[in-house]
Amino acid sequence: MQPLGAPVEGPAATAAVTAEGAVNVEGATNAEGAANVEGAANVEAATALVEAIRRELPGVRLLTDELDREAYRLDEAAYLSADLPAAVALPTTTAEVSGLLRLASEHRVPVVPRGAGTGLSGAAAGIAGALTIALTGMDRILEVDRANLCVVVQPGVINASLKAAVAAVGLFYPPDPASYETCSIGGNLGTNAGGLCCVKYGQTRDWVLGLEVVLADGRVIRTGGRNVKDTAGYSLTHLFVGSQGTLGIITEATLRLRPQPGPRSTLLAFFASVEAAGEAVAAMTAAGIEPVTLELMDHPTILAVDDWHHLGLDRDAAAMLMVESDAPGSAATDELDRAEQACAGAGATALVRAADAAEADWLREARRQALRALERQGTVRMEDVGVPRAAVPQLLRAIERITAAHGVRAATFGHVGDGNLHPNFIFDRDDASAAALTERVRDEIFREALALGGTVTAEHGIGVARRAWLPIQRGQDAVAVMRSIKAALDPLGILNPGRML
Repeated sequence: MQPLGAPVEGPAATAAVTAEGAVNVEGATNAEGAANVEGAANVEAATALVEAIRRELPGVRLLTDELDREAYRLDEAAYLSADLPAAVALPTTTAEVSGLLRLASEHRVPVVPRGAGTGLSGAAAGIAGALTIALTGMDRILEVDRANLCVVVQPGVINASLKAAVAAVGLFYPPDPASYETCSIGGNLGTNAGGLCCVKYGQTRDWVLGLEVVLADGRVIRTGGRNVKDTAGYSLTHLFVGSQGTLGIITEATLRLRPQPGPRSTLLAFFASVEAAGEAVAAMTAAGIEPVTLELMDHPTILAVDDWHHLGLDRDAAAMLMVESDAPGSAATDELDRAEQACAGAGATALVRAADAAEADWLREARRQALRALERQGTVRMEDVGVPRAAVPQLLRAIERITAAHGVRAATFGHVGDGNLHPNFIFDRDDASAAALTERVRDEIFREALALGGTVTAEHGIGVARRAWLPIQRGQDAVAVMRSIKAALDPLGILNPGRML
C-alpha cells in the first residue's frame, strides 16, 4: 500500500496515451483492461493543446509560467506528492469550459478540475502533462429565487459569500464546512462536503436541486431543476455530486435554501474521558435530540485552541462537546436542557452556556480553527473517518489505543453528532518517520472504523489519499460498477485520472 508522504501514483504519475487512445496514469487501467502505463510526460500533446486553446479560445486566461503553475501543484493535503500541471486554464463561462474539454479530448490530454484548492484528499493536485481547469473565475451568484427557496450559482462562489448573500434576504444555505470562508461551492459539490451543521441539515448533496455539467467531450447537460420532487430518469444530480471531477465538470448549480433560523444557543460540556463524551453523544442520539451542531474536541485540541484564542476552556478536561440549537424561542432552551441532562448522565464535569450570540459565534469560530491551532505545534496529518453515531465511543477508544500503541502524538476533533471524527497525527516538522507511522496508524484506524460499520472518509472524499481503501470498503463488484459509469461518461479517461478509482 502506498505510504502517505511517499510519491503518490495518481497525481505524481505522468500522463500517457494508450494504443487504444485512452489516457492512462500509473494505477489506472483503460476500458480494454490494458496494463498500467508509466511513460514519459506527453509534452508534445500538452504543447499542442495549449496552442489550440490560444488559437480557438483566445479569451481564456492560460497560465504556463512555472511559477504560476506551482500554486496549482497541491491542494490542502500538502503531504502528498504531486506534479506541476502542464498548463492552468481559468475559464469564466460554461462555453469556455466546454471548449476546453472538447480540445482536451481531441488532444487526449488529461484534465484536473479544481476549485479553491481547499480539499484534503489530493483530488485537485497537479498531474504531469495535464491541464488543470480552475473554476475560481466562475464566481457569480446568478439568481436568488425567494419564491422557490433556491439559488443559482457558478462553482467558484465561496461558501461564506453565498451564505451572506442569501442571509441578506432572510434565507439560509446550511452546508457549513469548517473552511467555509475559503472553500468554493464547486469544491463542496465535488466532494459532497460536510461540516458543522450536518447533524441537523445533512451534507451538500441534500441541498442540490439541479446541475449544469460539462462532459468529457465538451457536451453540456442539465440535471434536475427547481422542482422539489422529480423522478424523471436516473438521479444524475446525485451521481455528479461527490464524484471529485472524475465524471464531468460542474459549471452551475441550483441549490435549496430555507428561511433563516434565529440566533444559536450554545452549550459546552466537559468530560474526564473521551469515552464519557462519546457516551453523551450516544445518549443524545437515543433521546432524539437534534442540535444544529454537535462537535467534539479532545484534550490536546482543547489545549491548542485555548493556547491560541485564550477562551478560558477547562484545560484539565479530557474532552469537550459543543452543542448548539437554532430552534425558535423557548424550543432552543428546551433542547439544550435535554442535552445537558444527557451530558450530566454521561458524567460531565462541567456544563457552561454561552452568555449571548456573540460569545456563541466566538466559540464556534474557535472550533473551526482547531486544525490551524494544532498546526502551530508541528506537521499535522488529518484523517477523516465515520461510524454509525452509536459507535462513536468505540471509535474514540480505538483511536486512543492505536495512537498510544505506536507512540504517535494525536489530537481528535470532529462532527460527532453524525459520527464523523478527524484524528490528527502531529509530528515534528523534520520527523523522518512521519510518513511510515502515519500509514500504519491510519490503516489500523480505518480497519477499526470499517469493523464498526463505518467509512474511511465521511466528508473529505477518496481522492488519491484513500484510493486503495475504496474496494476494501465498497467491494470489488461495487467498484466495477463505478468503473463502468466512469467509462460510459469518460471513455477516454481524461477526467482526473487516477483519482478515486
